[in-house]
Order: sequence, then structure tokens, then C-alpha cells
Amino acid sequence: MPTPLNSPIKASERIEQQPAHQAGSRKRLGLPLDPLLTLAVAGLGVASVMTLGTATREAIPGDPNYYVNRQAIYLVIGGLLMLVLARIDYARLRPLKNGIYALLILSILAVLGAGHSANGAQRAISLPFFSFQSSEIGKVLLILALSAFVVDRARRLRERDTTARVMLAALIPAMLVIAQPDLGSGMVYMVIAFVLLLVAGASWRQLGALVALVVVSLTFVLLAAPAAGVHVLKPYETERLTAFLHPSNNPQKRGDYQLDESKIAIGSGQKTGRGGNATQIRLNFVPEDDTDFVFAAVGEQYGFLGAGLVLCLYALLIWRTLRILTLSKDLFGALVAAGVAAMLMFQVFVNVGMTIGIMPITGVTLPLMSYGGSSVITTLLAVGLLQSIYVRARASAALKGSVPLY
Repeated sequence: MPTPLNSPIKASERIEQQPAHQAGSRKRLGLPLDPLLTLAVAGLGVASVMTLGTATREAIPGDPNYYVNRQAIYLVIGGLLMLVLARIDYARLRPLKNGIYALLILSILAVLGAGHSANGAQRAISLPFFSFQSSEIGKVLLILALSAFVVDRARRLRERDTTARVMLAALIPAMLVIAQPDLGSGMVYMVIAFVLLLVAGASWRQLGALVALVVVSLTFVLLAAPAAGVHVLKPYETERLTAFLHPSNNPQKRGDYQLDESKIAIGSGQKTGRGGNATQIRLNFVPEDDTDFVFAAVGEQYGFLGAGLVLCLYALLIWRTLRILTLSKDLFGALVAAGVAAMLMFQVFVNVGMTIGIMPITGVTLPLMSYGGSSVITTLLAVGLLQSIYVRARASAALKGSVPLY
């Protein structure tokens, strides 16, 4: 019977200490990847290319396949990196936690110092083929660094000092990312840290205090500070965050306009979609229909059936992620899987929710669907870590002669 993850003392005993001959045998097995996880990733990649094919056809005059070709290349590169990472023992990354965390901070500072500015935000460094967004790759780096740190303090997880250190380690890069500004990625960082503490077995009292602190902070930033003449967020960020609370249909407000056009696009798709006649998307009524609002493009082009299929693929992706969490042979692998699950679930829920008006507009991308090299490759790197955990779990089960894991 597996050791419960919410027991910090017992969980620490799951850290791998296998004999050398078992490790060598494990490497020779060459067990396959998780087929259902791979199916979900492939399905979402195909759905992304098909959706962008219509949504971006007229974005670049004379080159209707500009975004589609680039997205396909990003998916291929990310897929190859996923395969490489799947063949690497994820446990080897644990001793590198300090270097990984330093790389995280340095990459964000590099963007702040040398990144190009677009739409008032400085989020990326221009490279020959794509724009490098450190806030995206930082999600995977943060998962690895925090997971290793939590494992090292597995016997002290119920101490307030451990909770404070983990949250502070996430807060520093989150604040740097928010300063770009990239509020959505900053929120993802904090969610990852919270979920890692939850899965590792931190005190419920401390977790409850963190939730209360977040509520108080949001109240101060959105209500108290503006009333006192202090604006922590930029005006457009405040409009985006509060648009879903007051659907006033005021076209003068940026958040209201984006939300209204997104809901019109999704609603006009009805059951089977409008295909090439998706005027809301084709005529650019929906802003950012290739990135933040790509789900609106799915809804209008392919209707309820297409949107439902995409959501089913995400359900399969998240289910396999959670399943891999339970299959992991050690605490480090379980925490890495938990961090990836937190990243995926938060981004999917917030992105889809903001397109239909139940969540604030925060600029969170939809994994594997939104256009962008940094976003796609980062997600596939995270999937590569999941595949590595799955392969090693199957290898361990095979060495013990147990039933194959699914």
C-alpha cells in the first residue's frame, strides 16, 4: 500500500534509494510513454493548428499560414524535447535545485533588462525565430526547484518556517514577473507553491492562513488602495480583473469589450460551429484570438461539439497527470507531477472561464492551444517530466513483477 502523501515524515522515506543493479536494469527496459497522456497532447496540438488556421488566416497579408506553420514547428520542437526529457531520470534534477532557481531569477531579470516592449509590457526577448518569455519557462523551473526544496525539508513540513520559505521562494519570481507586467504568470507561480505544500502535507492551519492573506491582499489592491489614491495595478489590469463582476456591456472599457466579444463568438458557434464563416474571429472582433482568447475561436469555428472535445482532451491530460502523481515512486516525482497538475488546471480553468465570463481576464494562456513558442515548449517540457515519472514508475513496477501501471 503506497505511503500517503499528506504524511511528511513517511513521505520523506519514499525518496529513491535503489541499488545500482536495479537502476541499471531500469534503464535497459526502455518502457513506452504513457499512451493516454501522449494522445491528449497530440490531440490538443492538432486542435491548435486547426483553430489557428482560420483565426489567423488574414493576420499576415500574403502569408495566410504564417502562424500555423510556426505553431506546428513549435509543437514539433517541444515534442522532441519532451521525448528527450522523458528518457532522463527526473531524480537527477533534484540536486540541481539551487542552480535551477538561480536560472529562473536570472532569466526573468534578463527579460526586464533586455526584453522588448509590446503593448506596454516587457515580457520577452526577441530571438531570430520566436520571442523568449522567461515567465513561461519559469513555471517548469519553479516546479523543479520548489519540489526539491520541499523534499529536503520533508520532516519539517508542518513548521511555519518551511511554509514561509516555500511561499517566499515563489513570491520573489512572481513579483518580478508581475512587474513586466504579467499578472497571469505571477498568479500561476503562487498557485504552484500552494499546491506543492498541500500535496506534501503542510498544516491546514497554515494553508488556511495563506488563503486568508490572499483575500486580504486582493481586497487591498482592488478596493482599499485605489480608494486612497494608490494604484498598485495598471488601469487596464484593474478593468480586466473586475470586468466579469459587472457585465455592463460598456464598450469604453477594455475588459468589458473583450469579454462581450468573446461571449458573442462562442454563442454564435451554436452546436457545430460556423467553420470558415466565423466572422467574429475572421474580422478581428475578438482581441487576441490566437493567444489569450483562442477558446473563443474554438467555440465559434467548431461550436459546442468542438469546444466539448477540446475540454475532454484537457480532462484526459489532467487525469493522467494526477494518475502519474499517484504512481510516482518517490516524493520528488509526486511533487513535480503535482506542480504540473496545478499549472495545467489553473491555466485551463482561468483561460476558459475568462472567455465565458466566470473568471477575471488575466492574460493566462491556454496550454498547447494558444499560439506561442515559449508557451507550447514549456508545456511540452512539463509533459516530458510527467513521462519521465511514468516511465520510471513502470520500470520499478516491472522489476518487482507487479501488474503494469495504467
